[in-house]
Amino acid sequence: MRVHPHSSASMYKRTPSKDYTNSVELEDGSELLQDDIDNFQESTDPSPRHSLPHVLVASLVSFLFGYHLGVVNEPLESISHDLGFSGDSLAEGLVVSTCLGGAFIGSLFSGWIADGFGRRRAFQLCALPMIIGASCSATTNTLTGMLIGRFIVGIGLGIGPPVASLYITEVSPPAVRGTYGSFIQISTCLGLMGALLIGIPVKSITGWWRICFWLSTIPSTILALAMIFCAESPHWLYKRGRNAEAEVEFQKLLGAANVRSAMAELLKSDRGDENDTVGISELFYGRYFRVVFIGSTLFALQQLSGINAVFYFSSTVFRSAGVSSNLANAFVGIVNLLGSIIALLLMDKLGRKVLLLWSFFGMAMSTVLQVIAAGLFASTSGALYLSVSGMLMFVYSFAIGAGPVPGLLLSEIFPNRIRAKAMAFCMSVHWVFNFMVGLLFLRLLELMGAQLLYSMLGTFCLVGVAFVKRNVMETKGKTLQEIEIALLPQEYSEI
Repeated sequence: MRVHPHSSASMYKRTPSKDYTNSVELEDGSELLQDDIDNFQESTDPSPRHSLPHVLVASLVSFLFGYHLGVVNEPLESISHDLGFSGDSLAEGLVVSTCLGGAFIGSLFSGWIADGFGRRRAFQLCALPMIIGASCSATTNTLTGMLIGRFIVGIGLGIGPPVASLYITEVSPPAVRGTYGSFIQISTCLGLMGALLIGIPVKSITGWWRICFWLSTIPSTILALAMIFCAESPHWLYKRGRNAEAEVEFQKLLGAANVRSAMAELLKSDRGDENDTVGISELFYGRYFRVVFIGSTLFALQQLSGINAVFYFSSTVFRSAGVSSNLANAFVGIVNLLGSIIALLLMDKLGRKVLLLWSFFGMAMSTVLQVIAAGLFASTSGALYLSVSGMLMFVYSFAIGAGPVPGLLLSEIFPNRIRAKAMAFCMSVHWVFNFMVGLLFLRLLELMGAQLLYSMLGTFCLVGVAFVKRNVMETKGKTLQEIEIALLPQEYSEI
């Protein structure tokens, strides 16, 4: 849809930049502005090498996310022994899950932090509780101190991932935005595998679990310091009316040859009035309801597929087949990483929607294998191997689509004006369903049995296929402004 010269100029004039002194004259120069917009597609494709270092630094958040989720898995027995709660399953469960509670709290405020302080400062603010919380866990001699440390770390984990998705989406050239978005999932896998490897000596070295926590402060510190040298998001600067600074950041990210066309394209987006704030009610009513509904439903379906429960239950399945827990975790981690790498290679070729469709469909088919294994072959060796195959197929299918795509897709489809706060809300939905599935899975397994439970999870996966096919638009290769206009056409035609 074309943007009329008058509408683009007046939108820009409505929120004048304090440091962009010629903005009031844009109405008179609207023909030149329209030429910039019309010629945008003719500009040279920006080189990915400019934005890659900034994306890699932002991906440290995802590495820390994976590391902190997995850091207590191997050392939990040693932690419980040293802190005096050995054999207390409730206390052990709290050490694992308290982090999720903190993450929920952090995710609630991540959007307001990202909008109020900027993306770079938000990264630094999320690193701070991860450093403090890990230090607290590493030095404590009581269960209470461990839980406080895990909760504080969780707050940082709640703030970080939504900001990382926002930042990577906003600083990446359209041609590689999907590829860069896949770095989030890959970094999470590497963090989980890193926690597994670092935890191996815990049974042979007394107090090694304290080292596991101390080591996590290194990437957190690197993140906080490296962000000083990274570019701020031009989209956030534009939203704040700081257009001259946005041009400088575009030059860092895209190269000097693409600054003018990038700024012209940015003018298509609605940043609202200068002192405009987004109320939470705006996310649920009116023009933004559809995109927020799509985003929150995708995250809900991602968790209702049962992926975290499958991760939790995988060790039991592998042990039944005679495979040790460490080897089982390694198998799952490698398959998860392999799927994430495949997603990285295909994200900007096949597109987000195709990967989501095949991902949910593949998970549904893998649950069929689990149902057959649970029903037809009882406890025979054939059933065990079929169950293991279904488990690995499920993890692989998740990793190529349902894992990496929602975080990237949501930060693409949300308009600039609500992007940070809408991401915060959807991540909160993610954490709620994550907690619910983790809490209820084993109980439902006891009440329903494996066959019925996997049938239910497969049904949610098929609902995911239908929902994606009906509601999700393809964003591959499109600029954020083109996506915004496509999803909110009436509002733009009225401006």
